[in-house]
Formats: sequence, structure tokens, C-alpha cells
Amino acid sequence: MPGFVVFDLPGVPLSAGGTRLAPDVSVAEVAVLARSMTYKFAALGQQIGGAKAGVRGDPADHAGRAALMATFCAEVRPLADAGRFLTGPDMGTAEEDFAPLRERRAAPAAIRAVVAGVPFEDLLTGYGVAVAAETALDGRSKGSKGLDGHSVSIEGFGKVGGGVAREVGRRGGRVVAVSTVAGCVADPSGLDVDRLLELRRAHGDACVLRYGRPVMPPRQLFTEVNADVLVPGTRPGAIDVPTARSLPPGLQVIAPAANAPYTAAGAEVLRQRGIVALPDFVCNAGAVIGYRSAADATPEQVLATVEARIGELIGAALGHPGGPLAGACEQADRFLRSWWGEPPGPPFAPAE
Repeated sequence: MPGFVVFDLPGVPLSAGGTRLAPDVSVAEVAVLARSMTYKFAALGQQIGGAKAGVRGDPADHAGRAALMATFCAEVRPLADAGRFLTGPDMGTAEEDFAPLRERRAAPAAIRAVVAGVPFEDLLTGYGVAVAAETALDGRSKGSKGLDGHSVSIEGFGKVGGGVAREVGRRGGRVVAVSTVAGCVADPSGLDVDRLLELRRAHGDACVLRYGRPVMPPRQLFTEVNADVLVPGTRPGAIDVPTARSLPPGLQVIAPAANAPYTAAGAEVLRQRGIVALPDFVCNAGAVIGYRSAADATPEQVLATVEARIGELIGAALGHPGGPLAGACEQADRFLRSWWGEPPGPPFAPAE
């Protein structure tokens, strides 16, 4: 089995976190993602240790993926049945990949629902990211109307990136750039998100090549696109020192969809530049809130809880003198001390 599980707080009764499927996923990457999960649960006030799993494989190879995930579920099922490790979708996986683990511990009904033709779990994380960005924009400008009229660029136009794009549009914002591994497309007047979603369903990451606008290298989304909000959405460490220094001057807020997008030094550059770096482990907590919801909660009830909880946590963190990232880490540290002991350290990506 080409995979592994990393437990961030060894010995705790329960650990939880998603399973990532990628050809090059590494133990080091999964370890920093597990740390982010520890801080996510702490921010939400839950005595759960962070964990993550990695499986090496190609998500686009559907037959191979099914076999890999069936083997993975068989390997970790004793941990899941004992209540020591709970897992679910992450990059490259979907809820249906974990069916063998749901026989004794079913996911809440809302997670299994389909809303407007889209799996609800695909919407949850993106919904929370949009809530966080809107809260931060309101905090920067009194009288602001959240995302209404603001521009957003999204790194990684997968299921979470698509969820962010939908919710940004619903809240009156415009998506001015998206990227995949195949490239980046941008339009200052706003991209046609519905068309991009249709192209993604048909062509996957190549959707950006079919859109009909010039295609840039993916990394140019960080350096060449003027937007009010940037959503990092792929792998850890996307915002290191060189990237933080090269972000366009008009950028106001970074609202991560991905875990551990910042290096510690990169986050410090953002603070010095006055760019609001939101805590990833709060922005992308929507799915955790959904999976921890009541078994009979409706999708509407789950979304209302996500909006209230993430809005509350981001609003509280914005007032910290060191910025919202430092504020959320401090809050999570206090909770960890109340039940675990000395916190293991904030979830920053390694510098290299």
C-alpha cells in the first residue's frame, strides 16, 4: 500500500483529518497538514488531534484510484472502527472513496446530499473561505458590503476552488483569475465561472486551455493578477518569502482554501506589507464543521453554522495586534494548553 497516516498528537483518543491522493504526496507534506488539522480542531474548541493520510496515486486514473482507496480503507478500518482515526476527502479524493469506512460510522446526511447538482461536501469548504474573505473585507473598510464588487483570484480550480468561485459570485464578487496545473487564465472584468465549471467537468485541469483567453504559467496568478482577494488552494508553502514580496500591491486579503500555505517568513513579509493573511485552519474549516454536525442537520442548517462560526472566529482574530494569523494561532494555543499541554507549534510550511 503506497500510503501512510501521520498523527500529530500521539496518544490522544481521537485524531482526524482527510486523505490526500497524489503521485508525489510525501510524509513531510502530510505532517504539516496534520499540524494544520490540530490547530483547526483547537480553533473550533474540539479535543481532537490532527491527522492526515497520504496515498500515492493518480486521481485521474479512476480504476487505479478505486483499487488504491479500497486497499487504503481496508488498512485503516481497524483504527476507524476503534474510533481512533476519522478520515474523509482531501485533494484527489471524494466522499465515495470512503464508503467502506462509513458502514459503522455514517457521515451526516447533509454531507451526502446533492445541492443544485453538486455534492454538498464540494461546496462546504469553498463556502467557508468566501465567508472568511467577506468578514475580513468588512473589517478593513467600515460600510463595506463584503465581497460585493471585489475581485478574487483562485489558485487551484478543483472541487474546492470551484466551490469558492460559486460562492464569490453569489455574494456579488467577481473571479478574475483561476489556475490549474495546466496554466492560469485571467480577465479583469470577471471570468464566466459557470462556463469554466462546465469545461472542468469535461476536460479536468485542461479547462483553462479551453476557455479561449491567453494562458499564463500557473505561478503567475500570484505575481501578475491584480485582485483584492487571493485564495491559495493547492499545496503547502505556496506563499514563501519571494512570493510574498512579489504579490501585486493592490492585494488586500489572503483567504486560504489549502492548509499551511504560508511559510513563517512569508507570513512575516505579508504582515510588514499590510496584507491581511487569514488563518488557513479557520478559513477552510467548513468541511470539519459539516462532518461534526448533527446526523439529521439539513444542508441549510450546516451552511448557517459554517457562516456563523467562521465569521465569529475570523472577526475575533482580526483584532489581534500581530494580525489575524497570529490571533488565531494564539487562540488555538490557549485551547491546546487547556487539555493537551504545550502546543506543538503553529502550522507553517517548511521554508524549503
